[in-house]
Amino acid sequence: MMNLLRLLPTNDTFDVADKVVVITGAGRGIGAELAQILHRRRARVVMLDLDEDKVRTAAARLGSRAVPLRADVADRDSMVAATATVRDRFGRIDLVVANAGITPVPATLRTMDPADFDRVIGVNLTGVFNTVRPALDDIVASGGHVVVVSSCAAFAPGMGGSPYMISKAGVEQLGRALRVELAASGATAGVAYFGIVETAMTHHTLDDDEFGRAADAMLPWPLNQRISAAQAALAVADGIAHRAPRIIAPRVWEPYALLRGAVNVLMDRYLSTDEQLRVLLRKLEQRPRSESNRA
Repeated sequence: MMNLLRLLPTNDTFDVADKVVVITGAGRGIGAELAQILHRRRARVVMLDLDEDKVRTAAARLGSRAVPLRADVADRDSMVAATATVRDRFGRIDLVVANAGITPVPATLRTMDPADFDRVIGVNLTGVFNTVRPALDDIVASGGHVVVVSSCAAFAPGMGGSPYMISKAGVEQLGRALRVELAASGATAGVAYFGIVETAMTHHTLDDDEFGRAADAMLPWPLNQRISAAQAALAVADGIAHRAPRIIAPRVWEPYALLRGAVNVLMDRYLSTDEQLRVLLRKLEQRPRSESNRA
């Protein structure tokens, strides 16, 4: 019985008031919304983004206790320098949210530009490592918390956009390993999984793209349900407050997450024999390539 009780959720909490929080991809979308929520909860928020103008504008809306910094998560030296800047300014780092991400150009593995694959992995997966690693001594010292943003795409089929799914599956494993590794120090980590979130990246990838629209239309209800960036950010903020190991939004994805071992066997078989999808993939392989899009 005692061993079983260890698997139940704990009452451990994390109050962000007066804590130093670092969020990547904070110039817009989920990152900007999360910065706003945590700022309202009296955190000192350091907002990192590759787009200096956007992150400065977003931080200016919040006022004091919000600090914008330009940093490229795909550049390890840039993230080491950014972390050092935060440490020099505040003397500590209590919470890191690795949120920055991009989508690939829609393409099959056979036809995609290898540079596009590398770019997505470099931002979405290696970028999470580059974000988290320089701050871990601070997180351990403060008994802090880390959130890495994966996706429900981590356990969904990745046809036509596999670099994104591959990267998010890797982020999931990074977050799970980190939580176990940090446990002895009193620090914690969690993984956030989102379904479809209404962001500029989503609109460009799904709504403005022929293949994206068709793939989106194939999602059954309720997996096609969308949430706003503000809703996704609130889920993360509330998860942080409870040091949650997993954050899933919208909640309709939870049964899929729980049963994915069985569901994925059936899903892969169905999709590999679906004639509509075969036609879409053949059309996709005839398309010209263009540049990917940052979140």
